Amino acid sequence: MLHRVVSHYFKSYSLTTFAHNVQLCGLQGSVRKSSLTVRDCSTMQNRTDKSTKENTECPFMISHMDHLVLTVKSIPETIKFYVTALGMKEITFGSGRKALAFGQQKLNLHEAGKEFEPKAAHPKPGAIDICFITKTPLAEVQKHIQRCNVVIQEGPVQRTGAMGPILSIYFRDPDENLIEVSNYI
Repeated sequence: MLHRVVSHYFKSYSLTTFAHNVQLCGLQGSVRKSSLTVRDCSTMQNRTDKSTKENTECPFMISHMDHLVLTVKSIPETIKFYVTALGMKEITFGSGRKALAFGQQKLNLHEAGKEFEPKAAHPKPGAIDICFITKTPLAEVQKHIQRCNVVIQEGPVQRTGAMGPILSIYFRDPDENLIEVSNYI
């Protein structure tokens, strides 16, 4: 059964699409360019409920995100923007590496062309679209962002966040990453 499904996917879809569908089905496995390994997959039926239920096939649950890596043109320029416009805290760790801390998370900074290993397959500035949540009223955030000479591209507009409805504004950082700042409503 699995062999027929795998053959179908390789004939019809890219390896990336197949890997994504394996993950959607809740199957444990990995897909590499040169080989395919799928474990514990007696059928390709969807093993996850499309609602907010947990995937009962996975032996663990992700609790939160620790950090995200931003590949940037200029680390000093990025630090200045995120500290001034978004109130993040510059931190130094390891052997002089830089990050921006907020809440219990951080953004690790990699300079384009000088990334640390391991790294994303195609690291490049301007490839991120990220939403930050604040408890500060969005009208105050918007005024501050504008005082920082940052152009608001859109908003305030209502969207749907991970925990429910949000009110958001959108703007770009120095690398043209799309930044969304939101309040839960």
